[in-house]
Amino acid sequence: MSFLPYSVIGVAVILLLSQMIKILKEYERGVVFFLGRFQKVKGPGLIILFPGIQKMIRVDLRVLVLDVPTQDVISRDNVSVKVNAVIYFRVVDPEKAIIRVENFFEATSQLSQTTLRSVLGQHDLDDMLAERDKLNADIQQLLDQRTDNWGIKVANVEIKHVDLDESMIRAIAQQAEAERARRAKIINAEGEKQAAKTLAEAAGMLAQEELALQLRYLQTLKEISSEKTNTIVFPLPLDLLDPLLKMAKRAGEGR
Repeated sequence: MSFLPYSVIGVAVILLLSQMIKILKEYERGVVFFLGRFQKVKGPGLIILFPGIQKMIRVDLRVLVLDVPTQDVISRDNVSVKVNAVIYFRVVDPEKAIIRVENFFEATSQLSQTTLRSVLGQHDLDDMLAERDKLNADIQQLLDQRTDNWGIKVANVEIKHVDLDESMIRAIAQQAEAERARRAKIINAEGEKQAAKTLAEAAGMLAQEELALQLRYLQTLKEISSEKTNTIVFPLPLDLLDPLLKMAKRAGEGR
């Protein structure tokens, strides 16, 4: 019969020790309250508390991953898109994270959603698709400023998907096709311009030398004669006869 009181005392001691002794891991901190008032931040390692008058709340200091739900965003050029993102953040001040906000994870999640819609709504659709790194940096900077009062450090923000309606996808495809056609026409026009400039320079050089023009004409005739044709019809410019007539005239006078 005397064994029962000792067993009860032993159980009571074990329960008391379980309430008094806490072990915090390397990445954990304990925010300790004494009679409801903040006392200090303890950890890591062995922590001893006085049950009833002290209370401890564990805080994880590792980087937390927050998946922001898909948000409906209206871009600056009035295009409706669905955007989701992922936020990486961690607690840098456990005291602020516990005292200044009720649930820092939920608060960060809600703030991330509103900030995502606010920042993206200030940009055009082209910016959302082409300048994603810049948008990530803008959202990260704004979130970091707003969560600093909660002891939260936003490490990184990544926009994962920007989903468009089927009609908008077709419109973007048509726009891209029109842009390619425009560039092709510009390139073709530039080529024609350069070719015309080169021909004009060549014509100017040939016009300065009459014999060079004749040689070029005879070379062209030679190239034509090499073709497998039975009949060759070619014009005879009168300008080519002038040098020949002058040569014949000078030969007659020499006699």
